[in-house]
Order: sequence, then C-alpha cells, then structure tokens
Amino acid sequence: MIPQRPALERRIIASLEATPPRIAVLVGGCGMGRTSLLQRMAHLAGEGSSQYIDAERVATTPEGFFSAIVANSPYVDPTQPVAPSAAASPRAAFDRTMSFFQNAHGPDEHAATFLIDEVLELRTFESFPGLRGVLRELVARFVEGRNRFVLTSRFTNRIYRLLRDASDRFEVIQVMPLAADEAAAVLAGLKIGRDDTERKDVARLIHALLGGRPAYVRHLTDALAQMKDAGGSDPVGALAAQMAVGAPLAMSCRFCYELRLHRARGYGALKAILQILAEEEPLTLTEIAQRLRRTPGSTKDYLSWLEDVDLVTVRQKRYSFEDPLLRLWVRLHGRAVPPTETDLAREVQEYAMARFPYAEPALALADAGRLSGSPDEGDRSKAWSVVEID
Repeated sequence: MIPQRPALERRIIASLEATPPRIAVLVGGCGMGRTSLLQRMAHLAGEGSSQYIDAERVATTPEGFFSAIVANSPYVDPTQPVAPSAAASPRAAFDRTMSFFQNAHGPDEHAATFLIDEVLELRTFESFPGLRGVLRELVARFVEGRNRFVLTSRFTNRIYRLLRDASDRFEVIQVMPLAADEAAAVLAGLKIGRDDTERKDVARLIHALLGGRPAYVRHLTDALAQMKDAGGSDPVGALAAQMAVGAPLAMSCRFCYELRLHRARGYGALKAILQILAEEEPLTLTEIAQRLRRTPGSTKDYLSWLEDVDLVTVRQKRYSFEDPLLRLWVRLHGRAVPPTETDLAREVQEYAMARFPYAEPALALADAGRLSGSPDEGDRSKAWSVVEID
C-alpha cells in the first residue's frame, strides 16, 4: 500500500489547468512513486480523459511506438488518415507520433492529456536514421498546440540537462520521499501497531532506515505485516531478512543498480567504483583513483557517468552513494558468494546504527524490540535477535 500524495497531485493538476498549460516533469530516484502518481492522475481524470503511456515498455522502434500508442488511445488525430499505411521510414513514423501528440483530441474535441512514464526512453530512437536529436525535438514540439502532458523520469540530472534551455512551460517537480506520518498511514492500512502512538514510533524507525522511499517502505511494511501474523514486528530484523538473496527489497535494489549501470557508460569500472564507495564514503577523486588504480582523469570520467545516472552524488568534492540503502545492498551482494545470515545481521545492524542519529545504539534496538508487540522482556529480546552480534 502506497498512500495518496495530495500535495503532489494538486501541484500536477495546477500545472495542467494553467493558461497555457504547463508540462509537469516528475523526477526522483528508483522507488520514489512516480509511476504510482501518474497512474493515479489517470484514475482521477476518469476513463477516456487521458492516456497513460509506459515508454519503457513500448519504445522499441519509431514505427512500433506509434502503433502502440494509437492502438490503445481514446483520442483521434484528424491530420492522420483513418487507416494509416505503414510509415515509409523511422523518421516518418516519428513525425506521425509528434503529430498525434500535438493534434489528437477526444470525441467532443477536448484537448488530450498524455501521461508519459520514463519519457527519456525515447532516446533509443536516436540510433535510427534521421533521428539523431529526438529528445531535443520532442521537447520543442511538446510545447506546440493545446494538448497537455505529464512526464516522468528516474534520471534527474539528465532531465535538468535536457531542459536547460527549454521553454519555461516545463515545470520540473521533484517527487520527495514519504514523510514519517505518511509511513504511519501505510502501517495503519496494514493494521500494524496497537495504536497511533506505536505506529508513529514504528514509522519513525522505518523512515530512518529507508529514507522514506515509497517502494522500500512498501516492501518493509509488507514484511512487517507477515511478522505481525507470526507474533512480532521488528523493523531492523525485517530489513535484515529483506536484504537476503531473492527477497523483494533486495530485488528492488538490484533492479535499480543494474538498470542505472546499463544506462551509463563503462559498466565494469563503474561497478568497481561503487564497490569502493560501499566500503567507505565519502571519498575524494584522488582517493577513489588510488583505490581503483586508474588515473585521476579517467576516474573523473567514470564518476561523471555515475552522476549522470544519479547513482552517486558529490558534496564538497567528496563522492558518496545517492541512495544509502543501495550502498548497503552493494556491500552485501557485491561479492563472489551470497551473504550469510551472519553477514546480513552484522551489516544491517551497522547500517541501522548509522541511520539512528539521535539515539544511543542500544536504545535504538531496544525501541525496535519494544515495538514488536511482544508481551514480555524475553519475547522482546527474541524479536530482534537476528541483528545481535557478539
């Protein structure tokens, strides 16, 4: 369960209803809830009042993309023939797609609203003849006509670079993590916790562990719901279990890790840098170059490619992971053998202590045990024994 995000929804609606309408571009890291927001906007608009397009699924060839969006659209484009023939070239297919986005309308001729998920996937068309500058052209043509658009991308840096000189009708909206009270709402929906006070305490721990990313929160709260049925609900212990090979949260981290690396250049070297930062961060360029055994110049290139896909961030010339939980996943899974239960317990305990800045380590884990709902001290200890290290 992911809670509704009314403030974000209102901002998107305000963009669509502006005169002229603004083009909202939702950006944020993996698991931040961009797709859920877009699908909810489609639900709020009502059937036939918008078209959701998952570009990541259908951006194959320009011809295939055009066919996919037209075949499932509630809209018609009066500039297109009723039964269009096959496009003569990739360029012609792309032009038809742009015409559809600009000129399509509903049965009562109202303006069309297109909700395009992962719009940067259309960059794949740039490998076809005559389509070298697809994204720049797309940005220029989206502002023409009266139709409305909401776009998303997981690549924040690339979006800002693409829109640097674009029309001011584009409005970049950063999708922020869930607040602790929103995490508590997820717990309430799953009936975790005996009362609001306990749910707020559990939500505070979850928020500290996960940084509020909706997908991470969903996986961990689902695990807590299962633990509740078995007689306990310890967030730290649940996180240790969820970072095991094949667990939903670990698989979510793996998806983010692999997808972003495959969208970058220098796959092998980039993995090596991430493993270096998983052992210690933040590090300077010189420190990373020395450990990588490469020149500072080549290392700087590698780091810029990691920044390009939002895997690392730099502050005061020191580099670190953008997503702390992904760093934990690399520490656990960036090795030749899967992590053992002891590895999981040790690494997650250390991670949890670093994420509870306002509590003594023993107190933080005691809170986790208290929140398990066990009736006595012995059961409380057992609830989080998975993270005990001698």
